Amino acid sequence: MANFPSISPSFTISKSSSPKTRVSSMGDGYEIRVNVGLNQNPKRWDLQFNYLTTTNAATIETFLDNRALDGATFNWTPPDTTTSYKWVCDSWQKEIPYPNRVNITASFRQVFEA
Repeated sequence: MANFPSISPSFTISKSSSPKTRVSSMGDGYEIRVNVGLNQNPKRWDLQFNYLTTTNAATIETFLDNRALDGATFNWTPPDTTTSYKWVCDSWQKEIPYPNRVNITASFRQVFEA
């Protein structure tokens, strides 16, 4: 299991939750909600790494490229906790706003494995 490089994201970043719930609506306006699965509330972080050196940007990009190739998850500790969780990165972007500076935007999706 690989660990995401120890490069901190820039602020502002955003965290979203997507609880897995089944809803059954009745004809009279009532509804029944049931949580689905053991890990039914995965998180997603939309991160920005701004004004990185080309070296740090290459480190992040190479890491994400390698995870895309091997399909493996990676460990990362979100800024609002001290606990590491398993993640995948479904998409990321690289922008070069100035010479020798790079911005990377990435979305980390929490996954659960044995």
